[in-house]
Amino acid sequence: MFMYIEQRKYAPLWSKYRPAILKMMLAAALEPQEYKLTEHEFKAMDGKKKSSFGFSLTVANQRAVNNIKDSEAAQDLLNMLQLSRKGSELMQLNSYELVMDKHFILRIEQVSAAGV
Repeated sequence: MFMYIEQRKYAPLWSKYRPAILKMMLAAALEPQEYKLTEHEFKAMDGKKKSSFGFSLTVANQRAVNNIKDSEAAQDLLNMLQLSRKGSELMQLNSYELVMDKHFILRIEQVSAAGV
């Protein structure tokens, strides 16, 4: 399992931020959350990338609802959350929108709770 995680390009970065992301997901039940990520860390993972690292990821029932095939960063974030017991539990109970803009600000909003 750990070898698979390390093969994903952004896995080390998302793993580093996992505690903060999970805390934001919990707090998003009250209000949308924001966290400023660092540009140089993403560029270190893929220095050749010329386009934006930004993405929008909507998750429900532990799966992406929207198309994220063009964003490796979004795919790896979802993978990290699925491998996390707490992340998986939160995504089973609630739907979230996770958006990272071109300024590397990650926004997390709970869009619906279980049974809604």
